[in-house]
Amino acid sequence: NYTHLSQSERYQIYALMKAGQPLSDIAKILHRHRSTIYREVSRNSGLKGYRPRQAEEFTRQRSAGSRNGPKITPEIWASVDELLRQQLSPEQISAKLEVSHETIYQHIYADRSLGGDLCRHLRCQKKRRKRYAGGRERRGQIIGRRPISERPAHIESRLRLGHWEGDTLIGKGHKQAIVSLVERKSGYAVLRKVPNKTSKNVSSAIINSLRPISDKVQTITFDNGREFSDHAEIDAALQSTTYFADPFSSWQRGSNENLNGLVRQYIPKARPLSTVSDKELAMIQDRLNNRPRKRLGFKTPKEVFQSSYKDRKSTRLNSSHSQQSRMPSSA
Repeated sequence: NYTHLSQSERYQIYALMKAGQPLSDIAKILHRHRSTIYREVSRNSGLKGYRPRQAEEFTRQRSAGSRNGPKITPEIWASVDELLRQQLSPEQISAKLEVSHETIYQHIYADRSLGGDLCRHLRCQKKRRKRYAGGRERRGQIIGRRPISERPAHIESRLRLGHWEGDTLIGKGHKQAIVSLVERKSGYAVLRKVPNKTSKNVSSAIINSLRPISDKVQTITFDNGREFSDHAEIDAALQSTTYFADPFSSWQRGSNENLNGLVRQYIPKARPLSTVSDKELAMIQDRLNNRPRKRLGFKTPKEVFQSSYKDRKSTRLNSSHSQQSRMPSSA
């Protein structure tokens, strides 16, 4: 079924175009029909070419000009406000109420212009767009780095449990850090704080966090930060295989980028991580793992993670019993 392009997809289109990717290849990367991408770029480009925020605004204006929009009652708006204050996203609220997420965003912006505080409950509070490309890699080389191009293609489909992405979030003044890990199929998150972003601290946090569920860890994909230079030690401890995304290609770790944005809703960049306790971080992890997600059919990451693991374990047990039944009995 067709769904409209999201804001994150528009940023990916922009970044891929800046990287020189043809529109047909962008369509394959985003799992969209090429006509969708061609139409998006054609309709929403301005004098300076295609820009994601401008494209979002053009789409909103066309939508606002439609005469077929439903009338929203004050009771529905009251429910929207209540759910926003519970820190649900507009898309999650849209799944519960008969109002589009774009309309909810416009409601939030109108509230802000009148001095309201609904915008403070949005998870993304950035004032500037992130620079997705350009510049040069300054972090040096990682010994034994295995590029993402060598990662099995089936991992991209998110059909199997056990493939993770990892990153770090830095606090104010670059003091202390949070290691963020997310399972690609379910979106299940694991968060751990480290005193500083050394490779030893980061690898220890990853191993200690995932060792209890190491049978659910097959691969981990990192960015090119030097804090992941002990990847061989991680693989040895977890019996996993690590890969590294291409430089300036954050869309190759889309699940992790999304998780980091969710965490920043609770821990903005201006907040020192020394004020974040392990108990608070555990609360954030639990809340995110129990938050319904649109791409999961509005199931929670915890529900999908646990159900997928049970299915996988049941399949292994059935296979083992089947093999034993085929073995000849001893005389």
